[in-house]
Amino acid sequence: MNLLDILTIDCIRAPLVASDKKGVIDELVDVLNVAGRVHDARALKDAVWTREQTRTTGIGHGLAIPHGKCAGMPSLAMAIGKPSAPMDFEAIDGQPVRLVVLLASPPDRTSDHIQALARISRLMTMDAFRERIYGATNAAEIYEVLQSQQ
Repeated sequence: MNLLDILTIDCIRAPLVASDKKGVIDELVDVLNVAGRVHDARALKDAVWTREQTRTTGIGHGLAIPHGKCAGMPSLAMAIGKPSAPMDFEAIDGQPVRLVVLLASPPDRTSDHIQALARISRLMTMDAFRERIYGATNAAEIYEVLQSQQ
């Protein structure tokens, strides 16, 4: 899966304004909403937050991938946020999060949703890629790092 099919540069926020988990999720959903990628931002915020409360999406190596499905999504979409400083996301490895990738999809796109999660996870296992994206300071740089891997 090419992540640039579901991510546009206007859906990248670096740095994020929010500094807590709930605030970051809300901010990234708002980014998708402003970009016209979600029809019901409140429903998506609720879906992602409900999913987050069942088990953390802080998967380790400085990455969190909060995600959710809701009927207010016309298609699969992604937003990326870089905290201004590494933040607590209750990650499974206990380490602070340096990048948050929010993935949202309609309820009937389970396969695409899983493929996108897998692609993000695979990229982030690559040390050189991870360090490049963590070193990016703005949306354009993050987008360029992703372009280099597609």
